[in-house]
Amino acid sequence: MGRATPLIACPDCGAFFLAPHPAPGQRARCPRCRAVLWAGHPRGASLALPLALAALPLLPLAFLEPLLQISLLGQRVSASLITGPLLLDENGWQALAALVVLTACLLPVVRLLGLIAVLAALRRPRPRPHPLWRAILRGSERLRPFAMVEVYLLGLFVAYSKLIDLARVHVELAAYALAALMLVMAVIDQLVDPRALWEALAGAHPPPPGAPKPPPATQLIGCTSCGLVSQAREGNLCPRCFSRLARRKKRSLARTLALVIAAFVLYIPANLLPVMTVDYYGQGTPNTILSGVAELASAGMWPLAVLVFFASITVPVLKLAGLVLLMVSARRGWAGRLHDRTRLYRLIDAIGRWSMIDVFMISILVGLVRLGLLASVHPEAGVVAFAAVVVLTLFAAESFDPRLMWDAARRNPRPLPPGGGEAAP
Repeated sequence: MGRATPLIACPDCGAFFLAPHPAPGQRARCPRCRAVLWAGHPRGASLALPLALAALPLLPLAFLEPLLQISLLGQRVSASLITGPLLLDENGWQALAALVVLTACLLPVVRLLGLIAVLAALRRPRPRPHPLWRAILRGSERLRPFAMVEVYLLGLFVAYSKLIDLARVHVELAAYALAALMLVMAVIDQLVDPRALWEALAGAHPPPPGAPKPPPATQLIGCTSCGLVSQAREGNLCPRCFSRLARRKKRSLARTLALVIAAFVLYIPANLLPVMTVDYYGQGTPNTILSGVAELASAGMWPLAVLVFFASITVPVLKLAGLVLLMVSARRGWAGRLHDRTRLYRLIDAIGRWSMIDVFMISILVGLVRLGLLASVHPEAGVVAFAAVVVLTLFAAESFDPRLMWDAARRNPRPLPPGGGEAAP
């Protein structure tokens, strides 16, 4: 007997569809907004578990062993991932140290361990829908945007590029372990579809044979955590993952607007104030984000300079401007270019984390460049403002509900784009 065709709520436009399981290697997309509803390898869970277990020995190597070593005039200094945060904490930058440790170390570890626990539970002949496993899977998916191993690795590469003109730089074991960990996590994310995990762990809740057709869309609520569509009242718990059900995110526009305004205010000092001071032989040189990009360009590292400029300067501006556009369109009920605005939201949600490159780079330089009067690096107030902008824009994208744009357009006299029906047969 084949698997039942599940009723799926599109997370981007809010429409309900009876979406069959795609064939191996294919993806199921929302016919209205083209969001990916279902993806992953058919044997993703069984393949991902050995990969996740193989990543466990990489954790102490990646986080505790030295990442880089520099040599200058007979002095050698090495630093691990946690060296920079420890020095930041000692010098009064506790919030910055906590942010680096959380996003580059603790949250990736917690997410990996959570995935291992869930994948191991699925290896049982008959997985029991225990509330603990559901809570672990729900938390693991919510941590995904904030687990930034790959962003930290790019920050390490930028730090290496800045150091090669100062001293002799050696890449140590932890850098290779971190790269291997990043690759393993990327492969796991490609293999495993969260919706497939939910169905395997807690069941798809298909209707029994002869059951009546699903009730109208106004009586259905799609869970934003696990994707289950159920007939329930707002405020009830999802029967599969126990998240609090709501038709739309509460006070989405108000919360997004408050976060965007705060990010706009902090964006000015983040770019005007120095983010770090580099001392050479007792003389300090303050660096802003833009001056750091200029240094990379003057050293002939144009691709890296463009990358840092895009991630640290262009991306925050695009995110803030894009969120303003999306909020205005949802408030005014614009019906035009809904697909383009939905794609813009997906882009904003995906690229915001890469702005942490400069924060990670400064943490690495602070931990590594400790050569007394010869050379040292000190963080400045600008990096705190910049880190706050990145965090605020991440939460702003998370708080915005793109389904509000489709709801507002539906109330507009102008017709929705083709395929804009509420439910598919």
